[in-house]
Amino acid sequence: MRYLPCILLMVLATAVVAIEPSEMFEDPAQEARAREIGQQLRCLVCRNQSIFDSNAGLAYDMRVAVRERMTAGDSDAEVLDYLKDRFGDYVLLNPPLSWYTIVLWFSPVVLLLIGGFVVVGYMRGRPRSELDDKSEFIS
Repeated sequence: MRYLPCILLMVLATAVVAIEPSEMFEDPAQEARAREIGQQLRCLVCRNQSIFDSNAGLAYDMRVAVRERMTAGDSDAEVLDYLKDRFGDYVLLNPPLSWYTIVLWFSPVVLLLIGGFVVVGYMRGRPRSELDDKSEFIS
C-alpha cells in the first residue's frame, strides 16, 4: 500500500506528450495531417516508435522537417519521399518490399532448411553402431 503513490507517479509520468505546443500547427486539419504523416515515420533513435511518440532530438528535427515540407506545399507522398531520401527506407515504419527485405525475412527459413539437410546427410552417412551389428548375429 505504501508503494501505491510511487506506482501511480511512474504510470502518470509515461503519459508525457512528446510534442511541444510551439511546434504544432494552429490549424487542426494541418495538425491532423502532420500527425498522420508522422505516424508513418520511425524515430531512428527509439527504433519502434513514431516520431510523434518520441522525445528524442532527432525525432524533434524530423517533426520540424515534416512541418516545413508541409508549409512549402508538399503532398504527403512528397514529404515521405523527402525523409526517405534523407534517411533511407528504414525511416518508414512499413518499409516497401525490396530485395533487401526479402533476404532479411527469408534467410532464417533458408538457413534452417540447409541445416536440416546437413543433419539428415550426416545421419545417413555415419556408420551403424556396434549394437546394431551384434543384434544381427544373435538372431
